[in-house]
Amino acid sequence: MNWQLLPQFAITGLLNGGPIALIALGIVLIFKSSEVFNFAQGQMLLIGTMATWWFASDDGLGLPLWLAIICALGVSVLLGLLIERLALRPMTGQPLLSIILMTLALAQFLQGLTILVFGTIQRSFPVIFDVTNPYQIQLPFTYNDNQMILVLRQNLVWSFVVAMVCVTLLWLFFQYTSTGLAMRATAEDHETAQSVGIRINRVFGISWAIAGIIAAIGGILIATASGLDLSLSIVVLAAFPAVLLGGLESIPGAVVGGLIVGLAQGLVALPNNDFIFGPDAAQAVRNSAAIIPYIILLIVLLFRPDGLFGQKRIERI
Repeated sequence: MNWQLLPQFAITGLLNGGPIALIALGIVLIFKSSEVFNFAQGQMLLIGTMATWWFASDDGLGLPLWLAIICALGVSVLLGLLIERLALRPMTGQPLLSIILMTLALAQFLQGLTILVFGTIQRSFPVIFDVTNPYQIQLPFTYNDNQMILVLRQNLVWSFVVAMVCVTLLWLFFQYTSTGLAMRATAEDHETAQSVGIRINRVFGISWAIAGIIAAIGGILIATASGLDLSLSIVVLAAFPAVLLGGLESIPGAVVGGLIVGLAQGLVALPNNDFIFGPDAAQAVRNSAAIIPYIILLIVLLFRPDGLFGQKRIERI
């Protein structure tokens, strides 16, 4: 095994985990406020990112990138509000399975709508961060008398920074604004929150609007590194295990879960890992980066069914 590459792949994995953590946070936000697991988060992400491309592209409106992002965030807010008002509010009081099927149907509908409007070709996403001059960081270690150096792409570093800034801003919003406090109260107990004058439907709408913004930002950050096509929506498949890993109702858990998922995917991509897995299994492990989050999830849930930060609920019958 080439130990010299271990820090490189570990840090790269953590940086990739930043946007995953942000996307997972949007799923947790919806679940905390309305107890709906949003299977359409990936399609909301895709539409927000496609809208950014259209507003900024010469094939679209050709707006400056900063203005295109603002317009796309507005589209994402509108999309979240429409989903809550037209699709989910009429489902209030319906069985949980019906609501889950509704979000799955929304995912298919939004995916089809995206194909209809934007087509299926891959597109080059506008450059936000420099990709030609990676950061080089010398580590205070040597391997075989060679200085260990981290080479980090700027788009990965700044995508991680932006994701963590968004997480921090959301935490401040929940802690210090009246709307954030109302959302926290609603998450704890809908009936009690309503009894003290909190408008529950308004809170639900705001939650979906914020989730739309989070999805769009997460999609934009990922598209800067991977390009833009319809497969972007499957990024959410890495966010689902991050949510369950951290705990369905835990915002810190979503962040930690996303970073763990990113780290795991980075480590299994490490070349020359025959020392750990054996020569026959090493290549198979490297090719299975997409399912590694679910393997970790299964292991964790065997010992902590509520996730790392989840809380057990005791209900009186």
